[in-house]
Amino acid sequence: MNADLKKIGAKLKDLRNQTGLTQQELADRTELTKGYISQLEHGTAAPSIMTLLDILECLGSSIPEFFKETTEEQIVFHKEDYFEKEEEGQVIQWLIPTAQKMMMEPIMVDLEPESMTALDRPHDGEEFGFVLNGEIYIMLGDHKFHAKKGESFYFPADKKHQIKAGKKGAKFLWISTPPTF
Repeated sequence: MNADLKKIGAKLKDLRNQTGLTQQELADRTELTKGYISQLEHGTAAPSIMTLLDILECLGSSIPEFFKETTEEQIVFHKEDYFEKEEEGQVIQWLIPTAQKMMMEPIMVDLEPESMTALDRPHDGEEFGFVLNGEIYIMLGDHKFHAKKGESFYFPADKKHQIKAGKKGAKFLWISTPPTF
């Protein structure tokens, strides 16, 4: 049995089931037999292009849509997927390597005692963070806010902002939307 025919048959069956049609109903609409629909779905028969077009039309699909390859989107990211950058006084880990094309970008920041992140200019979007260890000071415009382990921060990014670690350093998760890091 040809693996490609089995794959086509399985896709046809899935599509038929999604539309809620029985094999008999599909056969009636395409002027084919229920047995032939069954053979197609089991990969034991190969449809002509015209037959496949008729079936797909009845199932609300098209040739390009039917044969479009869908790639599995990565959902879980592992430490080896992270991109890490070390600068004076800080280590930044980009936790989602493809985040630039997403709506938000999470990073893990590890700051040495009293070191600071780079100054971030005002931009569209919002910033969220969660302090995992130590304490931080968030400089937002002309204001300064304090957050310690177990606390979080959230603000619109429409003012210049920067984060400074306390006397013992700090580690925090920082998420920006849209991606700006």
